[in-house]
Amino acid sequence: MSAPAPSPPSIVDAEPLPRQDEVLTDAALAFVAELHGRFTPRRDELLARRTERRAEIARTRTLDFLPETAAIREDDTWRVAPAPAALDDRRVEITGPTDRKMTNALNSGARVWLADFEDASAPTWQNVVLGQLNLIDAHTRSIDFTDPRTGKSYALRPADELATVVTRPRGWHLNERHLQLDGIPVPGALVDFGLYFFHNAQRLIGLGKGPYFYLPKTESHLEARLWNDIFVFAQDYVGIPQGTVRATVLIETITAAYEMEEILYELRDHASGLNAGRWDYLFSLVKNFRDAGAEFVLPDRNAVTMTAPFMRAYTELLVRTCHKRGAHAIGGMAAFIPSRRDAEVDKVAFEKVKADKDREARDGFDGSWVAHPDLVPIAMASFDAVLGERPNQKDRLREDVSVTAGALIAIATLEAKPTYEGLRNAVAVGIRYIEAWLRGQGAVAIFDLMEDAATAEISRSQIWQWINADVVFENGEHATADLARKVAAEELATIRAGIGDEAFAAGQWQQAHDLLLQVALDQDYADFLTLPAYERLR
Repeated sequence: MSAPAPSPPSIVDAEPLPRQDEVLTDAALAFVAELHGRFTPRRDELLARRTERRAEIARTRTLDFLPETAAIREDDTWRVAPAPAALDDRRVEITGPTDRKMTNALNSGARVWLADFEDASAPTWQNVVLGQLNLIDAHTRSIDFTDPRTGKSYALRPADELATVVTRPRGWHLNERHLQLDGIPVPGALVDFGLYFFHNAQRLIGLGKGPYFYLPKTESHLEARLWNDIFVFAQDYVGIPQGTVRATVLIETITAAYEMEEILYELRDHASGLNAGRWDYLFSLVKNFRDAGAEFVLPDRNAVTMTAPFMRAYTELLVRTCHKRGAHAIGGMAAFIPSRRDAEVDKVAFEKVKADKDREARDGFDGSWVAHPDLVPIAMASFDAVLGERPNQKDRLREDVSVTAGALIAIATLEAKPTYEGLRNAVAVGIRYIEAWLRGQGAVAIFDLMEDAATAEISRSQIWQWINADVVFENGEHATADLARKVAAEELATIRAGIGDEAFAAGQWQQAHDLLLQVALDQDYADFLTLPAYERLR
């Protein structure tokens, strides 16, 4: 039986939105209040633990597998729960924000759609609430609409042709300032999870699926344990069977890479896989080892491919870990956006996407991500060639893989070095992304790539690291704060000349420029760009 819904002690501090009463019901807010009261104190403790661990890394300049959890890693008997039918075949997944045009993702032919409240969504209150409404409408097949600007109509295909929805809530570090309980902001993760779960869990079971989630920015198995406890409580609260919720954890922090088995173990009744990221993973490396010496200085981000030795160690360990424990291993993102104007550019990009997805399929991954519907057939062909009619290749145990603790942080194995063009690109991408984010866009097309908040994080972190490591670029110039300011001023002038004074004034360009320099130059390194950015979000 569902718990009674008392009047929640909540304050929604925002202007009313269309149809918000369908999302912010008393019963839904009471559920979020329960989550907040029970679990926010533990969230706060775990955030404090992150700070302590970062201090330990700064002191030791290394990481290792945890000795206190060795018994979990050495126990070959445990497995995660079998995948539900809707998550057994995940060979291609498409990502994107929860806006009204989500029908493109649901209709794309991908097996899974990652419905994103995190890095591909700027957390304006409108995006938070209307994103929830859009998901409700999608599950009730009332999402069809016509874009008033273009006249283009969007309608869902038959149910058996739609991608399975896996929702990604915000990371633990972000609060939702528009929803307070007893004067305390609710963690954004609990708002996103709570509203989606409360409104859709029963409905999804009726559709033969379930409430499925991607868990971002996880840094330890203790954070996975917190999520597991939330799932147990939530399922009891609404009266659905334990194990209905399934979660895929993004291994996008360097500390989580050392706890993959432990993370699966904590979530074993609810785990469905792990995902291998790129930009957030590199961002985490820089953040944690930013002052650990020259051997930890990364080159230009585009020079760090998934075939770099330390990245390959990470991805191969992920596949080995997942298949050893019966979980899906999901590969990284193909972020290219087809131009549909330059066939030669598309041809070269498609070949790179194919090579990347071919490699992932050969390495044992069970699926992979794309950012655009036009890339779905390319990724599908790569995995079809390896999987055939099989839904996955979890039987491929990769027992040949053996990864040492040192291999995961062997950044010095890279031959590439930071370049002046890399600095210019980091500034150019950072300003463009932050400007769009401040206007409420989280997924942004920049230089033919679909970028999200992780791109801005690695960009500003590399600027910070190069300056503080006194990097000398190939042209003889030293990475300094003054050089970063000079490049940023030049880029801002280039943008203004390109779009015109009126469009420049209508945007958030100066604010984006200032924020990028703040987080890239301040000696007090901000844990997440989105924390100071959120204070400026309209």
